[in-house]
Amino acid sequence: MARITFDRNLCKGCGLCAAFCPKKIISRAHGFNALGFVPYEAGPGCTGCGNCALMCPDVVITISHGENESLAG
Repeated sequence: MARITFDRNLCKGCGLCAAFCPKKIISRAHGFNALGFVPYEAGPGCTGCGNCALMCPDVVITISHGENESLAG
């Protein structure tokens, strides 16, 4: 199972990740980050397709497929 991680303090809340998630598991988080934006976060059910990481203009998303593999956006 894939694990998706957002660098909450670098996310500018543009929403491109959520727009391109085929499972629609990405949504706005609660509260603000260090930059003053409301970041995005992922819920359970990530398949590891990598669409969100590829679309993120600020490279804040990392997808891990196992202990030794990862796809960084």
